[in-house]
Amino acid sequence: MRLAIVGCGSIGSELAEAADGMVEVKRIYLLDQNGKAAELLSTKLKKAIAVRNIDQELYHCDLVIEAASQDAAREVLPKVVGRGVDIMIMSVGVLVDDDYRNSIYSTARTTGARVLVPSGAVSGTDCLSSAVTGKIESVELITTKSPDGLSGITYLTEKGIDVDKITEPTVIYKGPAREAVKIFPKNVNVAATVSIMGVGFDRTDVTVIVDPGTDSNSHELRVKGEFGEMVSITRNVPSVINPSTSHLAALSAISALKRIIRNEWVGI
Repeated sequence: MRLAIVGCGSIGSELAEAADGMVEVKRIYLLDQNGKAAELLSTKLKKAIAVRNIDQELYHCDLVIEAASQDAAREVLPKVVGRGVDIMIMSVGVLVDDDYRNSIYSTARTTGARVLVPSGAVSGTDCLSSAVTGKIESVELITTKSPDGLSGITYLTEKGIDVDKITEPTVIYKGPAREAVKIFPKNVNVAATVSIMGVGFDRTDVTVIVDPGTDSNSHELRVKGEFGEMVSITRNVPSVINPSTSHLAALSAISALKRIIRNEWVGI
């Protein structure tokens, strides 16, 4: 298999290193807005080369993995599915736009491409995907992060909220997932994943809490429906490279890649 990885940050780097050790992977194409990041990462791997754009690589690529940003995903997705190549998306928030998402899915059905979304940094999605085939009463996601994981958010600046001055657990957002994904594009991709798997962006309730006393990125998923009730709590270790990203997100992508390569689907 030949892979293209878009984004050489924390998730992209871990994923590339893991893929480099998989015997099934023959070549890894690395692409990053910062060309030097892709080149530096390629020097650490045996099967990787840095490239400047994705277009040419689609002619001989089996899978593209986006691990950069919503902006990068928005640009790359149409190109990849239009060519009929499978793509794994980490910046799932890009799919919050209904027209854009439906367009991507429609193109993928026409070309035969698969749009793949790992579970990411939240557990309980297996239960949610099963439960949603019946009646669902409510889906709620409660995300708690440290100030480091929520710095530089335009929404907070406009609201006059300085996360570094918060001294106790404080709710900084409560509302539908649709707005949460737009406000926190790099912080709550799990909200997009849960919304797509479940009852949609408008019916999924999201609460974001900043807690100066925590050293983890936690996600509590609550689901109620005719199946019963489910509460799943995931306390993630933040990425060493990027505190706003959970290490489990990278592990989820690596796990998904292994299943794709080996065509093994246990627990789907």
